[in-house]
Amino acid sequence: MICCVCCIDLLKRYVDLLFYLYLSACLFICPADDCQALNFGHGSVVCVCNATYCDSVSRTGLPDPGQFLSYVSSKTGSRLVKSQGQFQKNSTGAALRITLNPSQKYQRIKGFGGAMTDAAAMNILSLSSRAQDQLLRQYFSPDGIEYRFVRVPMASCDFSTRLYTYADTPGDYDLQNFTLAEEDIHMKIPLLQRAQALSAQPLNLFASAWSAPAWLKTSGALIGKGSLKGKPGGKEHKTWAQYYIRFLEEYEKYNLSFWGLTSGNEPTAGEMTNYSFQALGFTPETQRDWIALDLGPGLHSSSFPQTRLMILDDNRLLLPHWAKVVLSDVQAARYVHGIGFHWYLNNIAPPGITLTTTHHLYPEYFLFATEACAGWSPLDRGVRLGSWDRAEDYAHDIIQDLNDFVTGWTDWNLALNQDGGPNWVKNFVDSPIIVDSSKDVFYKQPTFYSMAHFSKFLWEGSQRVGVSFSQHNSLEISAYIRPDASAVLIILNRSEEEVQFEVWDQTLGFLPGSAPPHSILTLLWSRR
Repeated sequence: MICCVCCIDLLKRYVDLLFYLYLSACLFICPADDCQALNFGHGSVVCVCNATYCDSVSRTGLPDPGQFLSYVSSKTGSRLVKSQGQFQKNSTGAALRITLNPSQKYQRIKGFGGAMTDAAAMNILSLSSRAQDQLLRQYFSPDGIEYRFVRVPMASCDFSTRLYTYADTPGDYDLQNFTLAEEDIHMKIPLLQRAQALSAQPLNLFASAWSAPAWLKTSGALIGKGSLKGKPGGKEHKTWAQYYIRFLEEYEKYNLSFWGLTSGNEPTAGEMTNYSFQALGFTPETQRDWIALDLGPGLHSSSFPQTRLMILDDNRLLLPHWAKVVLSDVQAARYVHGIGFHWYLNNIAPPGITLTTTHHLYPEYFLFATEACAGWSPLDRGVRLGSWDRAEDYAHDIIQDLNDFVTGWTDWNLALNQDGGPNWVKNFVDSPIIVDSSKDVFYKQPTFYSMAHFSKFLWEGSQRVGVSFSQHNSLEISAYIRPDASAVLIILNRSEEEVQFEVWDQTLGFLPGSAPPHSILTLLWSRR
């Protein structure tokens, strides 16, 4: 006679087996738009993709006049679930009315994207060829979330497996030995070419350097505190400016042109004693003078005078001071196009004080978020498969930035492994896509879908417009009119309660809507 405990154990094993068989079958035969959910116990689910199956956002056409489309992702497991509704002539009676104000016009959107680091490239290439294609399609194709921007590190960063630059020969001021690395030639460049082939429009690449060659630096090392030897206008500073131009020239040989450059990743890191990985220190004053005397004139006289130059590329808490120092100088300002910033420590840097103030001081220079990632904080480090809190953090930050005049938002690594690397200094973080090469699968995190609610729907040239509310509410909202005259409304509900609302568009009437608890909602309709 079998004991009850044994029966229960056998039953549990049987149920587990059935679930495994169901999941395995679904990965190959379930309908193409379905997320194949897997719960790792971090608050929500990931969507599992392999060489033959991945859920698809699909192409998003406009609904018929008077109709609207709704896309919702939520903590309960919805992932860009699409539905359709109809505008009504009369008010729905909802307590919360959201009024679209197209006459209030603000900044135009440039786009969204992520970074092709060495680590990202290694993880993508660790998959089978068909799984690689699936992953790249998710980011770049019209059936994916249509990233328009890719940040490319110039030489190594912490998300590399070794320390290197492209000109490690001491005293090579003419850069005669400048050479791209194996990581560029055999990993990043081929993947960028494949991404470009999948994209319906040209990708906007922008480059950031972490460190100058050690022999050009006061420290004699790639890592830690150290700045360029000499002074702006001197041979070290001119060589460092030419290094940027040589990078653009070498990538151009592979038919990859760059939309932009930053003046260097996190220049304040190179001013910190005992900093643990690659950095090059600049103060706003030395960055100003290097741009005015070396980088700006060098770019202007090169084959790449139209390449956009972004200053700062560091935390937004440094604004508006950094912008004031650089852009108040006429010689430096003439070479600058925008201001790049990172999201770290944003909780101590209110966007109204940093971003909006900077915009009003220098409205002709665009604001652009150049780096963000979850899992960077020592209090919540590394990968959390299925974390919905992190998806909300992304959406909250993006809405906050966009509502304070930011034109685009770039995530960090396109793909990491389950440890959050590789990273030579073990600075492990999270990514919207996590690769498990042992199973030839990748997991699309909730943050992937958080990005999708913006990148898929806010086309380049979309203009932020005004919204007003009939009463105080818990929703976070941003509204846009796209170049095709359609409207996009993005709504984040971080509360525990469902929120009923109506959107009033004076040209069409009233859109009845509901934001589920812990959800991100994108609404789309034609105004013609």
